[in-house]
Amino acid sequence: MEQQFFIGVDVGSASVRAGVFTSQGERLAFSVRAIQQFHSRANMVEQSSADIWQQVCAVVKEAVELSQVDIHSICSIGFDATCSLVAVAQDGSPISVAEDDDMERDIIMWMDHRAMDEAMEINLTNDPALQYVGGEVSVEMELPKILWLKRHYPQRYQQVWRFFDLADYLVWRASAADVASICTLSCKWNYLSHEGRFSHSLLDAVGLTELTDKVPATVLNLGEKAGMLCPETAHQFGLHTNVTIASGIIDAHAGGLALVAAKPQASLAIISGTSNCHMVVSPQAVMVPGVWGPYFSAMIPDWWLNEGGQSAAGALVEWTLRQSDAWPELEEMAKRQQCSYYQILNQRVAQLEQQHPYPTYHLHILADHHGNRSPRANPDAKGMESGLSLEMGLDALARRYLATLQAIAYGTRHIIDVLEESGHQIERLILCGGATKNPLWLREYANATQRTIHLAKEEDAVTLGAALLGAVACGAFSDFSQAAGAMVRYGNSIQPDDSTASFHQAKYQVYLQMYQAQQRYHQMMSNAELLA
Repeated sequence: MEQQFFIGVDVGSASVRAGVFTSQGERLAFSVRAIQQFHSRANMVEQSSADIWQQVCAVVKEAVELSQVDIHSICSIGFDATCSLVAVAQDGSPISVAEDDDMERDIIMWMDHRAMDEAMEINLTNDPALQYVGGEVSVEMELPKILWLKRHYPQRYQQVWRFFDLADYLVWRASAADVASICTLSCKWNYLSHEGRFSHSLLDAVGLTELTDKVPATVLNLGEKAGMLCPETAHQFGLHTNVTIASGIIDAHAGGLALVAAKPQASLAIISGTSNCHMVVSPQAVMVPGVWGPYFSAMIPDWWLNEGGQSAAGALVEWTLRQSDAWPELEEMAKRQQCSYYQILNQRVAQLEQQHPYPTYHLHILADHHGNRSPRANPDAKGMESGLSLEMGLDALARRYLATLQAIAYGTRHIIDVLEESGHQIERLILCGGATKNPLWLREYANATQRTIHLAKEEDAVTLGAALLGAVACGAFSDFSQAAGAMVRYGNSIQPDDSTASFHQAKYQVYLQMYQAQQRYHQMMSNAELLA
């Protein structure tokens, strides 16, 4: 049998990646391009579909060329993307979602929090469909954003032919197939996948009755064929038209698919990036307050998915570094030493630990700087710090950096605790994404959760997950279990240091109490405003 090759395309928050994989999961080539973000004002983040598509074309073409394979042996392409909202007119042109009507900005990013009022209004309906998103719709989901657009720019809303989740938009651009994925609709559009329908009572209650006319009528399962590569796109990709295009998937879910499809039972996939996602599947529906889902067949066909998350993870670490007075010095040191500034910080943390085994003993951080997605389900939550001093320079930055890594790890532990309290059994933690490149962060994840962290051998498991979609859709494998068994390999594991358990248990309790304290402060201020 001739060798078959599969392309995975991953559109993250800041870049687009494409990889060419063999049927054994070997990555032959990889290409990356940055994409734009537009921050018009606080809590508003937009992107350009034209910019993203241009970079998708560039990375696919480059990856194919670098792989040096016969293009006629490339069988399929799978797309994953962030759960961002794309507005498209009848003629395929973009519709602006920006306040200044800039046509280039036709995507509301997942991290955009402009629709807080609309999310609250949807939640006040108490519609039964909300029990399948942990009890409350998130401002990061699509219905609040669509309702915001209808309220603020009704004329543009009327002009929309299709609202696409970004992954479905990419499938449409590649194949001209007017379809949506069961993953995107279930997880971000309040689509009841187990019943194959939207909740019309919910849509009617908030004035979005006609929305179903603006969403593709055909909903595909994961691993299902959407169509074939259309001629124009084949030319842009440097490929032929006999390439299967698979149904789309959200980026975190592509990573989760790769990590747990071969052994789904009792496995928690943690996808680390700008934000963090925590994916666990079960044969039966499990309701978890404050955690999204359960969604039927949204990551692995015929399994129910619960999805926890942290709205700021990698983004919070980067923000933390850039707030420091020592950031210019750190950046200059990294350039001079030709290494990552994380490597320098990790070395500085090691030096601090020689002086005191726990440099953050008195420094505590609550990592809710961009709200709490799970399990608090509170987009108004804020970050906090306790134990500040007048310390400055690289030592101060290293200490705060370590405390931030720990805080994000405690947020993950909180999600795990709530999942287990609700009935999930979690025996394996499998992690992919940015944190896997940072040994200090991996150490803190293991110690904070007191669990072994398993890593995928493929460092870009999300792109591999996208390739799995196409491998199943083109018939190379019968299902995801078979595909993952052949294409996914596991790598190193990180064991927790039992001697740190009492320290992290104490800090975890502080972490939980800081949120409660913040809520008390918020109530005090609310009372003061009422008295005024």
